[in-house]
Amino acid sequence: MISKLSRYIQGTTWIFVVAAPLLMVVEVLCDLMQPTLMSQIIDVGVASGDMAEVWRTGGIMISVAFIGILGGVGCTATSSVAAMRFGAALRKGMFDNIQTFSFREIDRFKTSSLITRLTNDVTQMQNMLRSVLCMLVRAPLSCIGGLVMAFAMSRQLSIIFVVAIPLLLGGMLVVIPKTFPMFAKMQEKIDRVNTVMRENLLGVRVVKAFVGQEREKKRFNVANEDLMRWTMKAMKIIMISMPIVTLVMNLSVLALLLYGGLLTVQGSLEVGKIMAFMTYMMQVLSSLMMVVLMLMNVSRAKVSGDRILEVLETRTSIESPRDPKEMQRDEICDEATGKRISGLDVEFDHVSFRYDEADPEYVLKDINFKAHPGQTVGIIGGTGSGKSSFINLIPRLYDVSEGSVRIGGVDVRELSLDDLRQHIGVVLQDSVLFSGTIEENLKWGDENATEAQLDRAAADAQASEFIDKLPERYEAYVEQRGKNFSGGQKQRLSIARTFVKEPDILILDDSTSAVDMATEARIQQALRKREHQGIVFVIAQRISAIRDADQIIVMEGGEISGVGTHGELIQSNEIYRAIAVSQLGEEALENV
Repeated sequence: MISKLSRYIQGTTWIFVVAAPLLMVVEVLCDLMQPTLMSQIIDVGVASGDMAEVWRTGGIMISVAFIGILGGVGCTATSSVAAMRFGAALRKGMFDNIQTFSFREIDRFKTSSLITRLTNDVTQMQNMLRSVLCMLVRAPLSCIGGLVMAFAMSRQLSIIFVVAIPLLLGGMLVVIPKTFPMFAKMQEKIDRVNTVMRENLLGVRVVKAFVGQEREKKRFNVANEDLMRWTMKAMKIIMISMPIVTLVMNLSVLALLLYGGLLTVQGSLEVGKIMAFMTYMMQVLSSLMMVVLMLMNVSRAKVSGDRILEVLETRTSIESPRDPKEMQRDEICDEATGKRISGLDVEFDHVSFRYDEADPEYVLKDINFKAHPGQTVGIIGGTGSGKSSFINLIPRLYDVSEGSVRIGGVDVRELSLDDLRQHIGVVLQDSVLFSGTIEENLKWGDENATEAQLDRAAADAQASEFIDKLPERYEAYVEQRGKNFSGGQKQRLSIARTFVKEPDILILDDSTSAVDMATEARIQQALRKREHQGIVFVIAQRISAIRDADQIIVMEGGEISGVGTHGELIQSNEIYRAIAVSQLGEEALENV
């Protein structure tokens, strides 16, 4: 894990990574000098009444302490900078990789889990790096240095370490391994809390409409208390280690005082050396405790690191081919106008599709269909009939399980993803707007679009009627998810954004469901007048949105139940006829 994540310590960050331990070495060396200097003051200066020695050695202690402070502050600063840069690089790497994910990978990880990994898990890794750069140098160096200095000062007293250190390490080796599964479970529980919060915030209107606040509170409390329980379990294990450390340290101090006092009485050890030895002993045992705590932090960070690596190492199931082909534009004659139309055709050749390859049931089954440039294709059917799955295969948001989807005579899997999606515009039923201005949202279609192009797109999408009433017009601010606009306004802005793009293939996925029928009719009329030479796919629940389409596809149970014009399907397809009767009435059929 460490070797894989270390590549995100980039550029000048390595300077801070190297500088932090070196500065910590300075601080530790200064700390190790202090007890010896203190011993010299007591045993030489104070014992002999030599105040000059006391002042001289005291001055050295102050100077050494000041240098140690500089080293400690420098280590803290450089390690913090290194950790922040590392975290930023990790988040960028994860975010960049998430942008390549297909819908299949997004469905697998879940949005709330990805947010947790980008925030909480990365924070854990930052804390670990900062801790490692400081403590990984300080603790071992203080421990080893303290042992060496203590042994040099009194070999007799050093026997205390032979008993204390194995006791301390043995107890920690029993406790630490138990924390790994606990921390893994904690991160899962954080995912769950984020899921509940996200669902509640996104569905706040539904919650209030159904007076579901108490139900949501209970749901959140369950997730929150579950996280608390697992956190407490992990913390209890950590708390067990603290009495062990305290007991060992207190017993060691007691042994030192008893044995050291005996040696002093015998005249084989000075008082100053006992005090210095005690300081070294506390440094050694404290360093071991720091190592233990750091290992616990590392154990939690390891869980987060594994979760981050899972995202970083996941490769999308949908990638551009190494040698992409180019789409071939089809040229046909428009029967209505007699003009030659050049555009891209779309063909489904024995297409079957399922979201999970392990699932025996197909969402789409043996779909065969072809649309030519200049045509409008309507798609209608009941809920779960496969309409959205059908159109998701065109821009390759998912890959077919069997068969092929061809655009311009080329299988979409053989086309560059960027090139493919540049030719396709999609307007979803769930209109997604981004915080910023209306102009910034519309220019997602074409960042170089002129104001004239924006005006035309807004007019055709029937968005001008409310944009022109805003004092700032295109500079009007769009709040998060467009919450300062109505559902119909958001849909019209989404349609305008796609009109700005002027794609060869336009897909409208029930994108006028929130507008009134009069506005929908004007959008349909504007759509027919636009001088595009591409194909328009319209998924709709209302027959009024597709009745004038060149071809209408009737979906049922993942299969094509019928294809034809409005009049043909009224006569030949029972499903379409039933929908028409329910929406238009029997009298509407008499005019066909």
